[in-house]
Amino acid sequence: MAVKKSNLKTKIQQKPDLRVAEVPKKPLTKPYNDIDLNNWKDYSHVLTDTLWEFQSRDKSNGHSYDYHGNYIPQIAQQLYERFTKKGDIVLDMFFGSGTSGIEAVNMGRRCIGVELKQELVDYVSNKFEPKTLVTDVNIICGDSASSDIGVKIQDRLAVMGADKAQFLVLHPPYDDIIKFSDKKEDLSNCATTDEFYDLFEEVARNGYEQLENGRFAALIIGDKYAKGEYYPLSFGCMERMNRAGFVTKAIIVKNIEGNEKAKGKQANLWRYRALYGGFYIFKHEYIMVFQKPLKNKAKSLH
Repeated sequence: MAVKKSNLKTKIQQKPDLRVAEVPKKPLTKPYNDIDLNNWKDYSHVLTDTLWEFQSRDKSNGHSYDYHGNYIPQIAQQLYERFTKKGDIVLDMFFGSGTSGIEAVNMGRRCIGVELKQELVDYVSNKFEPKTLVTDVNIICGDSASSDIGVKIQDRLAVMGADKAQFLVLHPPYDDIIKFSDKKEDLSNCATTDEFYDLFEEVARNGYEQLENGRFAALIIGDKYAKGEYYPLSFGCMERMNRAGFVTKAIIVKNIEGNEKAKGKQANLWRYRALYGGFYIFKHEYIMVFQKPLKNKAKSLH
């Protein structure tokens, strides 16, 4: 007896699907971030070139320009996604107004900040919930160049259940361009640029010791003019980072136009000064990326 076409169609439709289900790929990530390289095209927002241009400062999610000299949050956003994993600890040796800590909380990271001025520590602490200051952000009032700062950092790491930090941020004063305090330990009060370099190197070495092997550090810095001479602070500090044991990975140029407080009517004055003095007006600063080798290579101070 012939099977009706309608019944045959039904039987074909009810036949079990024997195709093997596609097995999702295991995420392909580096040891130092959560970027899934299987889907690398999904990360177009992560910058990989050496010229960073931001039209304005991000003032959302707890950020504000309430302290001169703080770096823009977009730098932390880029560096954290590229060089940290969720739950990692960022160590900032020049904590200032807390940009590193605010963005760490926003992005599911944690942070330990070292700040020289107690009044600034008290002010910045009010930006965080009391619980956050125990679990996710620890602020130390201390001298980042001192020999005992490592003990204080280790105490905070222990509270956070870690032995080392996973990322290091260094945003020092640009020598004596802006005076941040009257304290002699303040790098902005150094008598000479060589003294500034020496103290910065001490900070870099302290940070190096508290950073996990194989992990990354970022130096955010610009240069200066003084007495008719150009001082490449960025490259001087890069050399000191190398002395401390870090390997240079990248030098990024970032625009500062639009990210600083407007010069207003002073713009023409600066242009006149540049023409008169034979120099050029700074429109950029540097973000230098370093890595601590898997094996300690710090050079002796002697």
